[in-house]
Amino acid sequence: MASLLDPSARGRVILVGAGPGDPGLLTVRAVEALRQADVLVHDGLVDSRVLDLAPQAHRISVAKQRARHTLSQDAINALIVAHVKTGAIVVRLKGGDPFIFGRGGEEVEAVRAAGLPVEVVPGVSAALGAAAEAMLPLTHRDWSSAVSFVAGQCKGLSDQDWSGLAGKGRTLVIYMGVANCPAIADKLMADGVAPDMPVAVLERATLEGHRAIRTLLADLGDLVEREKVKSPAIIVVGEVVRLSDAEDKLVQWARMAEAAQ
Repeated sequence: MASLLDPSARGRVILVGAGPGDPGLLTVRAVEALRQADVLVHDGLVDSRVLDLAPQAHRISVAKQRARHTLSQDAINALIVAHVKTGAIVVRLKGGDPFIFGRGGEEVEAVRAAGLPVEVVPGVSAALGAAAEAMLPLTHRDWSSAVSFVAGQCKGLSDQDWSGLAGKGRTLVIYMGVANCPAIADKLMADGVAPDMPVAVLERATLEGHRAIRTLLADLGDLVEREKVKSPAIIVVGEVVRLSDAEDKLVQWARMAEAAQ
């Protein structure tokens, strides 16, 4: 099958993963797609330096924040289809990877339902970029043989079954979980994860001002409040956290408390 990146092919959609933030982590194929774009429909968290790789494109921001969306997903789908029908090359630029909590699957369905061609260019997912920066191996022969990705802000969090996703020999990566940290910690402990399981919070990975901090599961909610952690941030639960460069904030706070006595 010929690539949709063929410059002679008009009226198509290319879903592109923008990676975790740093433009240097874009794939070569992603850069090629950006250079061909007539219309760039992009997420709000995409770094401006990535957008600048498509100076010729008409930019449309469809930024989403918790409980506040510029456009609904149905409206975004309709917007993409409408521009493609004019013969434009539409690049839908999504943070991380389009198929990991990026609603890329829904957008592919909508474009295909309209009878239009679509290609997906994968990106470095936020979890992979954040973990690499923090020297945190998500799997390790001695410590973890399984890794799971979950969304921390899904509806009905308390009703979801996360049992078996975290614990000895397993790593759990939680996207979009900062606002729900206390509930997430309580849920995992209720499902049998030890309160002293190491947890890392990886904030603004690969971008200026990034932080990698760690504590124990029982302290997760308090850590996020004490350190004033803001999104975007990834939470990693598992023994592999001990191998990372993340700063141990619980030890730091304990030393400060001793010094104050």
